[in-house]
Amino acid sequence: MINISNALEKNLLLEVKNKLILLNPIDIASILETLSKENTLKAFRILSKDLASEVFSYLSSEKQQEIIESSSDEELKRIIDDMFLDDTVDLIEEMPAGVVAKILKNTSVENRKLINQFLKYPEDSAGSIMTVEYVSLKNDMNVKESLERIRAKGIKNETINDCFVIDKERKLVGTLPIRELIINQEETLIKNIMTDNFEKVQADTDREFVADLFRRYDLSTMAVVDTENRLVGIITIDDIVDVIDQENTEDFQKMAAMEPSDKEYLKESVFALAKHRILWLLILMISATATGTIIRRYEDTLQSVVVLAAFIPMLMDTGGNAGSQSSTLIIRGLALGEIKTKDVWKILWKEFRVSIIVGITLAIVNFLRILYFDKIGFTMTLVVCLSLFATVAIAKVVGGILPIAAKKLKLDPAIMASPLITTIVDACALVIYFTMATALLHI
Repeated sequence: MINISNALEKNLLLEVKNKLILLNPIDIASILETLSKENTLKAFRILSKDLASEVFSYLSSEKQQEIIESSSDEELKRIIDDMFLDDTVDLIEEMPAGVVAKILKNTSVENRKLINQFLKYPEDSAGSIMTVEYVSLKNDMNVKESLERIRAKGIKNETINDCFVIDKERKLVGTLPIRELIINQEETLIKNIMTDNFEKVQADTDREFVADLFRRYDLSTMAVVDTENRLVGIITIDDIVDVIDQENTEDFQKMAAMEPSDKEYLKESVFALAKHRILWLLILMISATATGTIIRRYEDTLQSVVVLAAFIPMLMDTGGNAGSQSSTLIIRGLALGEIKTKDVWKILWKEFRVSIIVGITLAIVNFLRILYFDKIGFTMTLVVCLSLFATVAIAKVVGGILPIAAKKLKLDPAIMASPLITTIVDACALVIYFTMATALLHI
């Protein structure tokens, strides 16, 4: 096993090439990511034309920029010509203006027009992730003519597993898997074997909705049409996997009370990381003053029965965790399309029943612990456990309903995750706790 970096330093380029061509393109890209700028360029230039283009599409934007800036116009043109158009658009969106100018300079006039068209679509739309490299067949063609067209046009297309059938006005009328062409007779007309029951989206459809359709119907490709049902492009599964990955990352960041960022953690500056986090922390810090206000309101109660303060952290933590459990499940259900906003009453009823079971279990265990291990009086123990039960019940319901409310208000349900729900539940827990203590302990 040769060390790629050391071999490049010694200019053992043939050995490196023989090693790299045995690897998958994505693995080659991973190796290039670890190399210095000089060695990256050496390794990239010894790859064959087709392999280099595929490896290039898997590289980080930083490595891509290094290669573009160090490549001649001729080298760059070879790379761009062999890339799929949607990958080229993604590349342009990541690059600074000077690099974009160099890319467009080495792009054909026809592709430049298509790129400009893609860039006009909203960032989160189906149009922004579609490709125009697909096989379309006319509905009056036969199998023989169709296969001849695929042989002539298919080599430059991203996929030929599914063909899209159009009429004379380029309106989408059906789809056809290539296996149907293989098993049918040459004279069979396409319109007789195509299916007209298929999923399609318009170019301005939100890409998260498109991802839901791919997941629900187990699709590998989907047609994109304009407002007049004319075929303008297709979306492939590899682009949808990227969308799902980006959306999940964004949701996790929001659930952790951070502004979303599309940069890798180790490549993000300290200042940028702080900026993404500080706004939500400020909001939550200010909102948490509500709990301080409640504690000050019941200061006399705390002074009368000092032991009350010992159980505040337990109540607040348990309530926050209970609410987070519910909100996480609901947010995930909304993301997968398993839950709709109209299901709010079903969710309310289910979470209420769950909270009763969980609340009673926790209250009983806590009652025995406080009474027999902490040696606290019966009435005080009862106050803590009743407060715990009520807090869990409220937390579960609040955690289940808030994401639905956010969805109804056209907000991202992820913003109603752990930090915000915890702040709300903490305030409720304190009010319940001190109210019960005042009533039952006669303070």
